[in-house]
Amino acid sequence: MNLKNEIFIHSMIVKKRDRSLIKKHKSCIIWLTGLSGAGKSSIAGLLEEKLNKQGKHTFLLDGDNLRHTLNQDLGFSDYDRNENIRRIGHVGKLMVDAGLIVIASFISPFEKQRKLTRELFEKNEYIEVFLNTPLEVCEQRDPKGLYKKARSGLLKDFTGIDSAYEKPENPEITLDGEQYSADVLSDKIINYLSENNFLKL
Repeated sequence: MNLKNEIFIHSMIVKKRDRSLIKKHKSCIIWLTGLSGAGKSSIAGLLEEKLNKQGKHTFLLDGDNLRHTLNQDLGFSDYDRNENIRRIGHVGKLMVDAGLIVIASFISPFEKQRKLTRELFEKNEYIEVFLNTPLEVCEQRDPKGLYKKARSGLLKDFTGIDSAYEKPENPEITLDGEQYSADVLSDKIINYLSENNFLKL
């Protein structure tokens, strides 16, 4: 017997709207994508801190942190990278359904995987933020020493070196990670949220 045929979606009495009303803001996921060293984690951390100080209910999903927990069984092949993002997308959806403003910071290099993630969410719930920081700038920063290892052949399938990064086709927000500080760029995201009425109900 195929047990999948015996599994049904359970309808909840308390809905996403009810949870958001308690929090007095709309729930959404802010998906930061870009090369390693582009500034995603710094911006994500500042963004959450600023929203928290405004009394908003947030949760930050960080790529490295989840690689140590939920996704510790995954490597860095194309399949594993897609599975990494698939799992994170579903975790993010649960958190959005809980009424939270979710901040997701992941390289997420493939356009197809980002589109599949977007499809998990209702219209206007998924806010794609592209950190458009040039490869040479990311490589100069190299905060974890990963580019150096990739260039020397010690690290295989590294995004931007021997694995592709596909730039987003239509992100909601594009940020210049070379010209502006993480502080300024986090404010730009907050301005977008404010202008599009995410921060109040």
